[in-house]
Amino acid sequence: MQRYFVDQEYWNDDALYVNGEDTHHIVRVMRMGEGDNLVAIHPEKGPALCEITKVAEDVVHCIVVTWMEEDRELPVHVTIVASLGKGDKLEQIVQKGTELGASAFIPYQADRSVAKWDQKKAVKKVERLQKISKEASEQSERTIIPEVQSVHTIHQLLELKEQYDHCLFGYAEEARQEKSRSLSEVFESLKREESVLVVFGPEGGFSESEVEKLLHEGFNSIRLGPRILRMETAPLYFLSSLSYKLEEV
Repeated sequence: MQRYFVDQEYWNDDALYVNGEDTHHIVRVMRMGEGDNLVAIHPEKGPALCEITKVAEDVVHCIVVTWMEEDRELPVHVTIVASLGKGDKLEQIVQKGTELGASAFIPYQADRSVAKWDQKKAVKKVERLQKISKEASEQSERTIIPEVQSVHTIHQLLELKEQYDHCLFGYAEEARQEKSRSLSEVFESLKREESVLVVFGPEGGFSESEVEKLLHEGFNSIRLGPRILRMETAPLYFLSSLSYKLEEV
C-alpha cells in the first residue's frame, strides 16, 4: 500500500492532512479519492493505516484507522560516508542504500574525488539526494527517511568519531591480503541499537594520508570480500552483508 511521510505539524491527534507533491501523487498518479486507504508515517509514532476523508485541490484530509506495528529498520544505525564520484554514483548509493536500511548518508570530498562541489552546487545536490532518500524510503516501506548531511572534509569526519560506537572504512588493500579479519567477525561485535560510521573511498581509492589519519583516529579498516569493488558497489555490499548477518541468519 502506498505510504507517505507526513511532518508532525500536519497531524492533529488521529487526523492529518497531506499537501505538496504528495497530494499530486495521491490524486493524479494513484487516482485515490474519499474512502481509499493509504499509510501515513508520523515522525515519532510511526506508520498508521489511514482513510481519505476529503480531497481538495491542494490538500488531502485523512483520519487514522489503526496504528501499525512494523519492524523494518536494521538492528543497528548505519551512517554511510560516500566519497563524491562521477555521474550519478552518489545518487545510486543513496537510493539503494536507503532500500537496504542505512540510517544516514554523508557525502565526502576525498583527496582523489574526481567530482568537486562548490557551495552553491552542494546545496542543490544534497536537496536532490534527500528527495531520492524519501522516495526510496516510501518504495521500500521504511519507517524513517535517512538524512543526507552536508559535504564533509576528512577533518570533519574525524571529529564525528565520538558520536559513534563503531567507526570503519572500506580499504581495498584488505582484499589483497591473504589473511584478514573477516567482515563477519566485525559484525559479531555489533550490538542492537549501536551506531556505525563507515567510510568508502572514491574511484581512485583513499590516499595514503587519508588512510593514515583514519587509522590514527581509531577507525578500523574492513575487508569487503576478496574482490575489489567499485565505489558505488562497496556500500551496498556492506549493507547487504549486515542485513543478512543480523536479520536473516
